[in-house]
Amino acid sequence: MIKRVAQNKKAYHDYFIEETFEAGIALEGSEVKSLRLGNVNLKDSYAVIRNGEVFLVGAHISPYAKGSRFNPDPKRSRRLLLHKKEILKLQQKVQEKGYTLVVTSIYFKTGLAKVELALAKGKEGRDKRRDIKERDEKRSVMRAIKEANAR
Repeated sequence: MIKRVAQNKKAYHDYFIEETFEAGIALEGSEVKSLRLGNVNLKDSYAVIRNGEVFLVGAHISPYAKGSRFNPDPKRSRRLLLHKKEILKLQQKVQEKGYTLVVTSIYFKTGLAKVELALAKGKEGRDKRRDIKERDEKRSVMRAIKEANAR
């Protein structure tokens, strides 16, 4: 059973998502409790590869309200748990021009916190406008079909 905690909708607007990976995330106890309550913001989060390890940067997990004074820093970098082959594959792709690692969502899968990591290429302004236009056209077609079926 999958319980989605947070989703980064802006990532789908700003990037072409080419491939997704599931990664575990190394958290401290109070961070898990805060995550279960949905106190997370992925808006400007991304992943970097340092010394053969992948780290989540920019994700804000609010401190647990009932935690102690030893709550971890909300903006700290968190290690992502991936297989070595996956890390090497991601590292090769990221070294290519234009690719980046973007976090698309955080969820719980059988009680464990997981991160959906996407290999993405940045969109330009005209690409974003084209996507918005296509979405509006699709919406108007669906509306017309719905009205035709209602009659």
